[in-house]
Amino acid sequence: MSIGRKQWAIAEGWIPGWSHGPEPELLSHEAVCMLNANDRDAHVQITIYYTDREPVGPYNVTVPARRTLHQRFNNLADPEPIPKATAYASTIQSDVPIVVQHTRLDSRQAENALITTIAFAGSE
Repeated sequence: MSIGRKQWAIAEGWIPGWSHGPEPELLSHEAVCMLNANDRDAHVQITIYYTDREPVGPYNVTVPARRTLHQRFNNLADPEPIPKATAYASTIQSDVPIVVQHTRLDSRQAENALITTIAFAGSE
């Protein structure tokens, strides 16, 4: 099965600066959730854009064939970690079609907030 697109964008990004509750379950985070329904691995490149400096990337991630990967932006480290409490956006480029969703867990208070939305699919 081949569903999805090769190009995606998430215009909103913000990793909360602190958390309330046990880690790793309630660590405030952002994630890019990727579904690869293809018969071959998806080689994905993520580029991060900031309001006041040049983009950083690519961050290279592999989503195995017929699998899903929930990649926390907090855990991206190479070429550099994404700073907390800083506005950013991202683009996702894959060599095979995938489906991309964006999720944030904000646990800065005891009453947690979770948001999720489908990313913007680029035209190919």
